[in-house]
Amino acid sequence: MRRRSKIYAGLVSVIVPVASVIVMLGATPADAAVGGSGPYPADYETSASLANHTIFRPQTLPSERLPIVVWGNGGCSANGLSQGNFLREIASHGFLAIANGAPNGSGSTTSQMLTQSIDWAVAENSRQGSKYFNKLDTTKVAVAGFSCGGLEAYAVSADPRVTTTGIFSSGLLNDADDYQLRRLTKPIAYFIGGPSDIAYPNAMDDWGKLPTGLPAFMGNLNVGHGGTYDQANGGEFGRVAVLYLKWRLKGDTTAGANFVGPDCGLCRSQWTVQQKNLTLDGGTPPTTPPPTTPPPTTPPPTTPPPSTPPPTGTACTAVYSIQDQWNGGFVASVTVTAGTSALTGWRVTLALPSGASVSSVWNGVASGTSGTITVTNQSYNGRLAAGQTTSFGLQGTGIGSGATVTCTGS
Repeated sequence: MRRRSKIYAGLVSVIVPVASVIVMLGATPADAAVGGSGPYPADYETSASLANHTIFRPQTLPSERLPIVVWGNGGCSANGLSQGNFLREIASHGFLAIANGAPNGSGSTTSQMLTQSIDWAVAENSRQGSKYFNKLDTTKVAVAGFSCGGLEAYAVSADPRVTTTGIFSSGLLNDADDYQLRRLTKPIAYFIGGPSDIAYPNAMDDWGKLPTGLPAFMGNLNVGHGGTYDQANGGEFGRVAVLYLKWRLKGDTTAGANFVGPDCGLCRSQWTVQQKNLTLDGGTPPTTPPPTTPPPTTPPPTTPPPSTPPPTGTACTAVYSIQDQWNGGFVASVTVTAGTSALTGWRVTLALPSGASVSSVWNGVASGTSGTITVTNQSYNGRLAAGQTTSFGLQGTGIGSGATVTCTGS
């Protein structure tokens, strides 16, 4: 159940004109000097091939490849300097950060602008003659945003190029949008301004609805909705965002130790912390042994092979249900339940109604888009104890009702 959604929606709608007034008065705090606390003093620039965006980067590009952070501003403001101190700080630690909106721009932005940022960075990395040629790590991409910008980040989080999602003082406004949570498959982190943050109830509602097994972090700092973005180097939110990005996009486990375990760095600070499924080695608890790992014991060479083949599967059940249906499309979920034996993996065969097709799947790996398709578990939700359940979701076109499902486990 969403609470305070109307108030929060109203706040989102008014931030844009307020930000515009600040820009007109020339008081934007992002006009600070070039810098940041990282080893690569950073500034911002624009590009004719990426209109209406602001690009934060180290002034001198380092030899290491830069992971990519794309950012939606508070109020969905088209002023790319709205959180300039914060983004400059991120860039100074060896990241390319791209904000929606031109420097001191006006108007509002859309989630598609985040996708444009990713497209542009990938293209520039491969374009000979670009200053970013082979300078970017296009396998490491974070999508993030503050307040209304967090809603933009949610909308883009299913992009297969996205490595992690960051939600800053934001949460979905309506229960009808919860399908965006069900399709999450990559680690997510929330950085919220505590109970006094107008987005707090929405963020906590989202937290409770995340897919089972999804690596997730929730941090609350009691500073209210405005955060610390305008402070020097983005203040505490800037410091913590850099640590999270170093961990998720650069594999820095020392930084990651601030988020993982009962004695995490932020656990011993002014932050209030919650964790789900977090480990330092990539953030996803292992579910099956690596395929190249030999079994712990092997029979002697003289042992004859078994006289009968091993069983091909373990019992499980799958239940299909429609979550939403509209003219031309639908959202559905499938609940998988292990039988009397534990599972190390599962496979669901889904027979779609005539004329229906699947456009996206979350918390599962799909093969096929129409007719009879198969969906197998993700790495983090394949291992189920006897009787335990998990679920995956899908969005498609056509009429979703009438589909049939069967499940095979291993």
